[in-house]
Amino acid sequence: MKKWLLTLCGILMLSLVLSACGSSSKNESEGSSESAGGDSGKPYIAIVSKGFQHQFWQAVKKGAEQAAKEFDVEITFEGPESESQVDKQIEMLRTAIDKKPDAIGFAALDSQASIPLLKEADEKGIPIIAFDSGVDSDIPLATASTDNKAAAALAADKMAEKIGGKGKVALIVHDQTSITGVNRRDGFVERIKEKYPDIEIVDIQYGGGDQLKSTDLAKAIIQAHPDLKGIYGANEGSAIGVINAVKEMNKQGKIVVIGFDSGKQQIEAIKDGTMAGAITQNPVGIGYETVKAAVQAINGEKVEKVIDTGFYWYDKTNLDNEEIKSALYE
Repeated sequence: MKKWLLTLCGILMLSLVLSACGSSSKNESEGSSESAGGDSGKPYIAIVSKGFQHQFWQAVKKGAEQAAKEFDVEITFEGPESESQVDKQIEMLRTAIDKKPDAIGFAALDSQASIPLLKEADEKGIPIIAFDSGVDSDIPLATASTDNKAAAALAADKMAEKIGGKGKVALIVHDQTSITGVNRRDGFVERIKEKYPDIEIVDIQYGGGDQLKSTDLAKAIIQAHPDLKGIYGANEGSAIGVINAVKEMNKQGKIVVIGFDSGKQQIEAIKDGTMAGAITQNPVGIGYETVKAAVQAINGEKVEKVIDTGFYWYDKTNLDNEEIKSALYE
């Protein structure tokens, strides 16, 4: 009987020890999660991007980190895996608000879907700085972005120049819900209609910024229009999809490709002649200006409502220019 009691006591003691270890491990895990933002004692800025996978967003992150170091603030930077994951981005924004940051940087995938959460953040006194793509609301104190309509109009001018001012062209755009998607489409389309009556836009498709989907869409357009003269890809993923389609269908030199953004694959396509050229933003500048504006808002300073971060046309002729090189990312 005594031996049985000793065994039972031993089992109970072992259970208590394991339970205590599990509790300690859980607490440590929760503490680590909480320390992901706001525990350093510095002002904390949560940045929710449109994506994370493209080199463009990594360059934006780099600029944000540079500003965070310069202004001595803490930041977190996250975004969904795909630029079509609006629901996932909304979840990230919800989590960011719940962390009670001193400010939020936000690049909207959908110009309207995030507004209820942005209103909530505003009511809680959290300043919002939009970047890359704004929202249909006055809640953001500032928007740090490219003048996408003007940039797309320049892309249209370059397309017209390369195809001799006449012929059929098509567009692959990342989306029709974000302000960047809409402006990069409309800026191109409006310029063609205003200045180039002999150019016909035969199709506009939306690939969600996904390279594979954009490739399939571009191939379908090329098959449907064998006399197509050019295709414009309105962001990094869209442009790479067009490049892939042109290569897979052996249309190099027959279809003019104009892109938007930069990145290694687009730069290589310009060097090998598959792509005529592209518009590059200043992604490092976008990230930097977003954090800078957030710091100004936290400090109660005046923030410019529109922060134009600029854009450039690049092709084979100017790839090595210092001004262009500083705006490219690989």
